Amino acid sequence: MTRLTALLTCLLFTGASLHLQAEDSPTQPIPIIFDTDFGNDCDDALALGVIHALQSRGECDLIAVTLTKDHELAASGVDAINTFYGRGDIPIGVCDSGVTSAEGKFNAFANSKTDGKLNYPHDLLSGKSAPDAVSVLRKALAGQADGSVVIAQVGFSTNLANLLDSPADKYSKLTGLELIKKKVRLLSVMAGAFPLPDNPLAHLKGHGEYNIAKDIPAAQKLAKEWPTPIVWSGYEIGVALPYPHESIEQDYDYVTHHPIADAYRRFQPPPHNRPTWDLTSVLHAIRPDRGYFKTSEAGTVAIADDAVTTFKPSANGRDTFLILDPKQTPATLEALVQLSSQPPSNLAPTSAE
Repeated sequence: MTRLTALLTCLLFTGASLHLQAEDSPTQPIPIIFDTDFGNDCDDALALGVIHALQSRGECDLIAVTLTKDHELAASGVDAINTFYGRGDIPIGVCDSGVTSAEGKFNAFANSKTDGKLNYPHDLLSGKSAPDAVSVLRKALAGQADGSVVIAQVGFSTNLANLLDSPADKYSKLTGLELIKKKVRLLSVMAGAFPLPDNPLAHLKGHGEYNIAKDIPAAQKLAKEWPTPIVWSGYEIGVALPYPHESIEQDYDYVTHHPIADAYRRFQPPPHNRPTWDLTSVLHAIRPDRGYFKTSEAGTVAIADDAVTTFKPSANGRDTFLILDPKQTPATLEALVQLSSQPPSNLAPTSAE
């Protein structure tokens, strides 16, 4: 059996298996919104791949993607990946904040061409053609069942802070705060640093993490006013789970052009193992009960003017943060690798035999 035939057979059986799982599953897919600074780091692309893999397995439904990176190619990159996975109609919203307005190291992959044809066919060629993020968020939330939506915020807090202040509109008579209370079940945030004293990365306790530092007022507003449970994946979690470069070099070559591998290589050519910051928030948001992570006791997160996060335990606290048990590191990392590299169910391999 040739490699191509083997891959095709695997995909056929996998697709049939996933179809049966989706039909037989007693639970409904989790509606998820992915709020991302796509283009600043390649882990956003990997995290989007994880979401699509879990959607193919019937575990979630990506109802919207909103951007906190203020560059037109961020939306194009997301649309290129969504289209690659056969879901090019997912709504995408953009911000007008001026925060990280440069193109970034890899967003140009979206509109790259070979022999005059797009390597990644998609129709949103510029974020200038996309609606604003708050409108997309409000529409997406209004269309879902009460208490059902999970939001994975893996960029800045810009969009969600603006959502909190949004007034009633054509999508809902509720204010943003009211709409969040009614529709959102959990907010999973990749931000801050919460290493325990016995953690090898305990020195990061005073670390002003990037996603907070780039829009401190928005992060402070989120921490003070967000009305639903929040679970925080700190800087130390992604660092402890570095994505193996061997996967980029070997697991994505079932097609000539793969947008996730392309983004990773453009960000920094392998061999390098990139932290899986954003992937951890997505994985926990959709699979909170699979033992990948422990969670802290309940408490409250506060954000200082220097972007440093602190956690104060309290019995009725809204917040928890992820804790990685070293014994679970191999299994958790393997889940991230396998999900991010899972072939789309809509795509047949085109690589050489």
